[in-house]
Amino acid sequence: MGIGIAAAVVGTIALLIGLLLGIAGKFLAVPVDETEVAVRECLPGNNCGGCGFPGCDGLAKAIASGTAPANQCPVASAEAKAKIAGIVGASVTEEKKMVAFVHCFGTCDKTENKYHYYGLHDCRKLALIPGHGEKLCEYGCMGYGSCVKACQFDAIHVVNGVAVVDKEKCTACGQCTKVCPNHLIELVPYEAEYLVGCSSKEKGKKVKDACSAGCGGCTLCSRVCTQGAIEIIDNLPHIDQEKCNHCGICAEKCAQKSIVKH
Repeated sequence: MGIGIAAAVVGTIALLIGLLLGIAGKFLAVPVDETEVAVRECLPGNNCGGCGFPGCDGLAKAIASGTAPANQCPVASAEAKAKIAGIVGASVTEEKKMVAFVHCFGTCDKTENKYHYYGLHDCRKLALIPGHGEKLCEYGCMGYGSCVKACQFDAIHVVNGVAVVDKEKCTACGQCTKVCPNHLIELVPYEAEYLVGCSSKEKGKKVKDACSAGCGGCTLCSRVCTQGAIEIIDNLPHIDQEKCNHCGICAEKCAQKSIVKH
């Protein structure tokens, strides 16, 4: 008899709790934005931050609310971006594929060290040391892999003392560009054929003494370019990829081979 009463009491209490939870769930439920959910399903889920938002959830919310364009994610495929555009009713615009490029060819065989560093393997830490790194060239790649750690896609590695990007793996998320203390990494068009592999702002003998691959600032490349695509800024050639016709004469005439085919 006592067991039956106890079971009935427990069952009644459980029923009441269930009813209260059901009522509370109905009144306290957070409204779900179906558009946001649909957009989130199209995003890759890397949470790399390349979009400028706090992860894929933050970007999905921004796209659904109209505060970010449908193609804001640099990692998403063209198909995914088209699907997102369809979800939010936006037009699909064709984009140029971009990849990261390191403007430095100062490998271990082309430059020397002024001292040996034994600290943390982080270029940002090394940049704080007097002399701005151990290499003679203070503008070049330090080779301690801050960019490698920042890349979630295994697209960049230090080879012979210099960071090198695998353009086939690169998603142009831009994280590597943010951590390089020398600002050597730039997002360039995937189809760009000729790029400058030097970032030294010095000129002539001072550059050559620091790195045999350094640009001496002779301006010959800009003078032989028939398209007017090369401008010299701070003793360095800057190639306008919109004007470049990929003839390659600049790379052919460059004595230092600071301009190479990508």
